Amino acid sequence: MNVFGIGLPEMAVILVLALLIFGPKKLPEIGRSLGKAIRGFQEASKEFETEFKREAEQLEQVVKQPMEATLEKPAQPALTAAETEVAETTVTAEEANSKAEAVPTSNEAGS
Repeated sequence: MNVFGIGLPEMAVILVLALLIFGPKKLPEIGRSLGKAIRGFQEASKEFETEFKREAEQLEQVVKQPMEATLEKPAQPALTAAETEVAETTVTAEEANSKAEAVPTSNEAGS
């Protein structure tokens, strides 16, 4: 039996020393506390291991899924001050025709 690199004779010496230091009444209580601590450590390590495996599986699924490319419509850029001014001074075709009719052409002016 080899626990933590300690053989059976070393464990017997440690047990005898613990019995002498703590006494027969405290030794079972210390053993229970030590057992609970070891059990808690084992449960925490198992929980960590399962959480680690779950995250690794999720990453693996993400990597295996084919990538889908989608195109987004480009956003309409905001007009600058100069572009806003040009847009305000732009006239429609009907406005241009009515203004053209009102202005005499060079042939009409000279006749």
